[in-house]
Amino acid sequence: MYSKTCYSIEDTKKLAEKFAKITKEKGCFVNLFGDIGAGKTAFVRLVAEALDIKEKVTSPSFTILNEYHTGEIPIYHFDLYRLENVGIKTITDELREYSEGRCLTFVEWAEFSQGEVPFDRIEINVTYDDDDNRCYTFTAIGKDKEYIIDKMKGE
Repeated sequence: MYSKTCYSIEDTKKLAEKFAKITKEKGCFVNLFGDIGAGKTAFVRLVAEALDIKEKVTSPSFTILNEYHTGEIPIYHFDLYRLENVGIKTITDELREYSEGRCLTFVEWAEFSQGEVPFDRIEINVTYDDDDNRCYTFTAIGKDKEYIIDKMKGE
């Protein structure tokens, strides 16, 4: 596990750049957790900028999936908030498909997946305090992703 408190958008940008640098070689499946307004989409946007994505990165709340293909690696950005039980079951195959190969797949509101996301992955929990500081906690699920946590700690 790796945790980092960000006291400004510049701190968050540096954290996103570090994550982008580490994950761009192999790609990664990422579950994002946090309250509305915690900074999940902002983090994805900053990772996308670090990977030279040219499109405007927005929340996929109403579209379920946004795709970005103009950067160093493709980014797929899912939002499960509006899906109900049946919807989650229909999207599981898509989550697998969009996480194959060298890409970054972000899933916001992953807690709604009902355990349907069994992949080796990184989970990022975003919280904030009364001073509007953000704390990002990164956890590796599966041995295949532990190197990411080790590199986050080491750089």
